[in-house]
Amino acid sequence: MRKFKLQVQVSVDGYMAGPNGEMDWMTFPWTDDINAYIAALTESVDCIVLGRKLAEGFIPTWASQPEGEDKEAIDWMNNTPKVVISDSLTESPWENATVAGGDLAETVNRLKAQPGGDMITYGGGTLVSSLIAKGLLDELHLFVNPTAIGTGMPVFANIGAYQRLSLVTAQPFDCGITALRFEPKRS
Repeated sequence: MRKFKLQVQVSVDGYMAGPNGEMDWMTFPWTDDINAYIAALTESVDCIVLGRKLAEGFIPTWASQPEGEDKEAIDWMNNTPKVVISDSLTESPWENATVAGGDLAETVNRLKAQPGGDMITYGGGTLVSSLIAKGLLDELHLFVNPTAIGTGMPVFANIGAYQRLSLVTAQPFDCGITALRFEPKRS
């Protein structure tokens, strides 16, 4: 069965965005060591899963070939098939993306059961919290930026019961970010 991974930038106090979606607190530029880590993380991935709100900005941004981004990363982001989780869309307005709605657990488990490589999600906030609450992620890769923002969109919002996690690795990078890789403790 495919693994489902979360890769998300977080502030040191656990937010993935500011109260109005701000992301200007993130650490850039990245260094070669973090780029190599992300390349290894995504090497087995052949499907990107996004929430609708994130997809609306994410897909067009990468399609525009953003300046300053590595050409290989741009190509990977654009060429990797995407699944947009949405109950409001019936078809995808984007190239190389399909829409899946309905029960989140059924949808994700159906995707995980399909042949292929691993899947990765980058968010958004509602999707991430729902995936965590329902225990649908196999790996959580939290890229902790050395900045506290005080308020915003938490990674672990509305998750219901405690979420027990096992720390697999903690990797600091030259740019100041530390990647924490967790796996859920399954009962």
